[in-house]
Order: sequence, then C-alpha cells, then structure tokens
Amino acid sequence: SGRIRIAAIPTALAMLPRLTTPFREKHPGVTFSVLSRTSIEVLSLLGNFDIDAGITYLDNEPLGRVTSVPLYDERYQLITAMGNPYSDRDKVTWAELSSLPLCLLTPDMQNRRIIDQHLAEAGVQVRPTLESNSMIVLFSHIRTSKWSSIMPLNLAETFGFSEPIRAIPIIEPDASHTVGLVATPREPHTPLVSALLDEAMALADDFHANRSARQG
Repeated sequence: SGRIRIAAIPTALAMLPRLTTPFREKHPGVTFSVLSRTSIEVLSLLGNFDIDAGITYLDNEPLGRVTSVPLYDERYQLITAMGNPYSDRDKVTWAELSSLPLCLLTPDMQNRRIIDQHLAEAGVQVRPTLESNSMIVLFSHIRTSKWSSIMPLNLAETFGFSEPIRAIPIIEPDASHTVGLVATPREPHTPLVSALLDEAMALADDFHANRSARQG
C-alpha cells in the first residue's frame, strides 16, 4: 500500500500508463498522483521532496544530482493534414518548417526550447500562430486540418492520428533526446520508489526491444 507522486513533462504523459499500469498490477494497494509540469518544475518538486519521481529529459539541460533511468529517445515529426504544404512528403527538413502555421508548446516547456534550438541550427526562426501549455489544445487545433505542429513520434503514435492527419519525420538533423525517470539520489530509496525504478528499467527494456524490432 502507499501513494506514489509523479510529475511529468507534457510530452511524456501519454506514455505513463505503460509504467503505472504494470506497477499497479504488482502492487494493487498503491495509488498514484500524476501532475503535468515543466522540466524545471519537475526537478524543483523532486528536490523539495514534493514528489517521489519525475519523468523528464535527461540529456538536454542540467539535472543536478538525481538517480535516473533512461526510458526512450524522443524523435520529432511534422504533424499536418493532407493538402497542407509538405503533406505528400516522406520527410521534411527543419529549415522547411518556417513557412507553416504552427501550434507549439509555450517557451517555458523544454520540448519547445528543443524545437527552437533545432530550428535555429537550421538557420530559421518560427513565430507560432498558437502557443499553449496543453497538449489537448494543440491536438484539437491539429484536428481542424488548418494547423500543423512538431511533436515527438511516440506521442503522435499514442494518440493515433489517422487520415487526413499525417506524421512526417523531420531530418537535417534527425534529432533525438532521451526521456527518463528521475528520483532523489538518496540510498536506500523507499520500497515504493525502489519498485518504481525497477519497473522503469523493465519498461526501458521494452522500449529498446520494440525499437530494435522496428529497425530489424
């Protein structure tokens, strides 16, 4: 029994059932609290012991002293409707995205800072026509077929976009950033946190096996 408090970046929220569901099957007396927070807020909450674990980027901005379990690599796709520019393409470059009406997360989100970084590296700047800290707002605008967005591949797959919405890989560069579970570095961890770390490692193995199967 007990309660596990988790804070996660918005782009990782759709993945969380793959962690919480098998955990609860093994520990049916446990309940969860899940918050959507920026990467900076995740680390602040963790440092103040206001959460037991966080889901955030591991390789882009400093984490400080944490215990971490890499889960998956986030890769980016243009989400757009058939009939929009580049919708008939198999791939699109970061530089080409500057001409599109984009809806993106707000600049306080690390996902947005990553996107801005890769656009800048491609020599372009983008002024989104809509910004929000809610993925639901972005999804609802994409589904009108009048807006496009840049989203991680795993998130697009989770929400199952179908025709006329397409997910097109973005290249030059084919960028990726690691998302994982973080916990305080103290040893020993509480039994619940230790069990959650074990579950995260099992999930990481599952992600790796699925990626290898796709590539193979």
